[in-house]
Amino acid sequence: MPTMPLSGQYIHLFASVVLLLSFAMLAQRRIRTLIDLFALQGAALVCSTTIVAWTGDQPHLYYSAALTLLLKVIVLPLILYRLIDRLQLRWDTETGLHIPATMLIGLVLVVFAFGLAQPVSRLAGHVTQSTLGIAIAVVMLAFLMMITRRKAVTQVIGFLAMENGLFFAATSTTYGMPMVVELGIALDVLVGVLILGIFFFQIREQFDSLDLHHLERLREE
Repeated sequence: MPTMPLSGQYIHLFASVVLLLSFAMLAQRRIRTLIDLFALQGAALVCSTTIVAWTGDQPHLYYSAALTLLLKVIVLPLILYRLIDRLQLRWDTETGLHIPATMLIGLVLVVFAFGLAQPVSRLAGHVTQSTLGIAIAVVMLAFLMMITRRKAVTQVIGFLAMENGLFFAATSTTYGMPMVVELGIALDVLVGVLILGIFFFQIREQFDSLDLHHLERLREE
């Protein structure tokens, strides 16, 4: 059995860190800590993308890593910090499921993700064989967090974490997307967060809470 190169081992290491941070975000109730974990996940993506750029001789991925560092490690966390300070949010105690049940479902989703990626992984290299399954698992865990959380802010963080999983899949399996596409996605994400920030304030003014359950009751009426 061929030995995996050192660069591939580092990519697997950061892929594992991204997955573990997804579980940590799934179990976290404190919103400020949740933002910290999102920034750490972005930093792990930066490291993984830089290694892929160096080993695969893909110079455009260095720009992708720099864009990820600027947007997901610095700009978006700062915007989210400012939002929760203005909204005076500290905890997100209202979840659709208990944390142990959520973590158990998360484990099942990880197993399902690796099984889903297995047919494609057989045709890929050693690095892609594991990273594709991890990327799908990160997307599913982020989607689970969006489903089980009731606060609008935490659901937005779940959406951003889902985009992290898609970005990791693109960089680790196909050496990234065209730079124009990545810039467009980054701009869309940034504008989307800014618009959602305004939306948060509107919800707070109307219902004195960011619980989306109030919107469901309004729709029923």
